[in-house]
Amino acid sequence: MAQYKGMNYLRTKLAQKAVRVQTRYLYYNMKNAAKELSSIIPKEFAWLMPVLGWCAKSADSISDRIVFEDFGDDILRLGEIYNLNSKDILTDSAVSSALVTSCSFIYISKDANGYPRLQAIDGANATGIIDPVTRMLTEGYAVLERDDMGNPSIEAYFTAEKTYIYRNSKADKPYNNPAPYALLVPVIHRPDPTRPFGRSRISRACMELTDSAIRTIKRSEVSAEFYSFPQKYVLGLDGDAEKKEKWALTISSFLQIDKDKDGDKPAVGQFQQQSMSPYSEQLKTIASMFAGETGLTLDDLGFSTANPSTPEAIRASHETLRLAARKAQRDFSVGFLNAGYLAACLRDNYAFDRSVIYQTKVNYEPIFEPDAAQLSGMGDAVLKIQQAFPDYFDEEKLHRLTGL
Repeated sequence: MAQYKGMNYLRTKLAQKAVRVQTRYLYYNMKNAAKELSSIIPKEFAWLMPVLGWCAKSADSISDRIVFEDFGDDILRLGEIYNLNSKDILTDSAVSSALVTSCSFIYISKDANGYPRLQAIDGANATGIIDPVTRMLTEGYAVLERDDMGNPSIEAYFTAEKTYIYRNSKADKPYNNPAPYALLVPVIHRPDPTRPFGRSRISRACMELTDSAIRTIKRSEVSAEFYSFPQKYVLGLDGDAEKKEKWALTISSFLQIDKDKDGDKPAVGQFQQQSMSPYSEQLKTIASMFAGETGLTLDDLGFSTANPSTPEAIRASHETLRLAARKAQRDFSVGFLNAGYLAACLRDNYAFDRSVIYQTKVNYEPIFEPDAAQLSGMGDAVLKIQQAFPDYFDEEKLHRLTGL
């Protein structure tokens, strides 16, 4: 039997990583509180907490374009398992969580009829020890359910031999695992040798730039009060003059100030009106930095530009985003394939050798759906390629190219 680190070790490991994961979710859910660096904002505006959805846009811009379709050369009928487990919701949930937390997990179990059941778990509720070659777990731990206070009520510990379920810290009967790896599969975004569980789409730079933008918005909101009602002043007013209520003076369109008994009159003036332009320019600068960090455009972040909006121009402006989506597709393909492979082992109660799926591929819908003009250009290109290489394009290749 393999030497395992144990459930307590993995529980501690998850607790250490959960704080960083929850921070990403705070930014994704727009519940982050930006630290105020200035002490000159009046205390009356301390309650003002602007929100900004840039981090959510950064993750969703990729997840919305990654649409899992099916498996190619599916000799183990993995697609059948996914289709019976709400494929679209399952894969979308796993992709969205992986982009936010760097890694999500697919938990594999049996339903009441003994068929594989797949469930997506976010990175804040699962962890494990990863095999650097297969990208599967030699052992894993997951919180399947929490109580109203956020404490684990149902936990699971996974090994290559058994799956152990704990309800309120009390162990249930363990379930045998016929598969060669733990029935908890990571779906990882941008893994590398130093970060085997990947990197979040919401990077430190994204969070810092979001905080800077929120502070800029808050300052502009405070300044808008002075912009809306410019400050006025009166010089030389008699001390015995009748005092009028300040708010009435502020909103009044006509002021009457009489001369005193000596015929003198006070001088009335207005301070220069504050401009909102510096805040708009600063916010746009921060948006440009955020767009460069994430591969988005200023249009995506709410700043309209004069660029043409043709499909070709949109694709060209999102080239960095397209490459990031392609990279994410390659990363997630490993997780989806591994989850299907282990589910097939569980379904057939047999430990298939992993080499049987070496030709199975994960297919996705096109990242950018072509419009009529692009389809016309693709048709000309396909015709020329077919003339040079007869029978090169079949129905599957055309579908992967055009989405039709």
